[in-house]
Amino acid sequence: MSLNVSVNWQRDAFCLQLAQSFPSKGVTALYGPSGCGKTSLLRIVAGLERGAMSNVSFNGVDWQNESLCVPLEKRRIGLVFQEASLLPHLDVRANLEYGWRRTKPAQRRLAPEEIYRMLALESLLQHRTDQLSGGQRQRVALGRALMTSPDLLLLDEPLAALDAVAKRQILPYLARVVRDTETPTLLVTHSTDEVLRLADHIGFMENGSVAPVVRLAEALQDPSSPLFADEGAVSVLQGQFVIEGNGGWGMFSTTSYHLHVRSSPEYMSLHSGSTAFQNHRLQIYARDVSIALTDPTQISIQNHLAAKISGLTEKDDGLVLVRLTLADGQLLMAELTSASVSRLGLILGMPVWALVKSAALLQ
Repeated sequence: MSLNVSVNWQRDAFCLQLAQSFPSKGVTALYGPSGCGKTSLLRIVAGLERGAMSNVSFNGVDWQNESLCVPLEKRRIGLVFQEASLLPHLDVRANLEYGWRRTKPAQRRLAPEEIYRMLALESLLQHRTDQLSGGQRQRVALGRALMTSPDLLLLDEPLAALDAVAKRQILPYLARVVRDTETPTLLVTHSTDEVLRLADHIGFMENGSVAPVVRLAEALQDPSSPLFADEGAVSVLQGQFVIEGNGGWGMFSTTSYHLHVRSSPEYMSLHSGSTAFQNHRLQIYARDVSIALTDPTQISIQNHLAAKISGLTEKDDGLVLVRLTLADGQLLMAELTSASVSRLGLILGMPVWALVKSAALLQ
């Protein structure tokens, strides 16, 4: 089962032309620069572009074709835009429960109290919407979209209108929601951080077309990935995270290794009262990874990972991207100078140790 979309739509000087199947599980990111057609595609899926030449079906049900356009309210879609369009005459609770009351009891999968807890909205329920910060408004908008127990969640750059602090505060909530509700989600974004934190699959968009959707892990294996354009190559490891006391530190673990990690105040606040989290993601930038031929003992770096070199890619800037396969099969990237690669004699298949500073790892 999946979301199937084909579009051939000319609008002024812009043409959106694609035929794509999107996964019906997890989060699929539509990633690309402004003006490439991401939002137009999302609006077509939502039924907001009735004049678009398109065919849309979800899990075998036709939503749009030459003779049919099922309205948004009958597509069972949750939709969140950049700006939270809340009802100003209602308080937070009434805004949230508006969709709940309009959903048939047999279709309700999520209880209001469950959504309040996920998004930490309990203390805001009696507030007027004009008393909320930007981040709080987006949390309410997300909660309202979930109140209908949608079959599909569409997020159109939901954090784009927020400042850096508000984005950092709301991202953990968004990650929790898409993980805990298991609602298939299309995320429109040009933020690499949002992709790394949220996406399971990704489709790169450019000039009105979308490349075949691939798993995020596959996209991160490509040394020339557009995700690396701003901050450089990055790896995402999956494991368990355990908070250690109240000092802002924790332990990221898999069956094969452990990493000491800093925990941000936002993360600690969101997960207060909890200690362990499964299916956790850890971002590690290649620039923060060093390589040693043997496991060093007298060194301040705490995180030492046994690995094997599975790829060496020379870059135009004189650096080399080293792909490392860890003991559990996950991949880790390191970025070294050509001189360092030559001095260490690094070759494919060589066993090495990857060293990562704890201070470089933040949750």
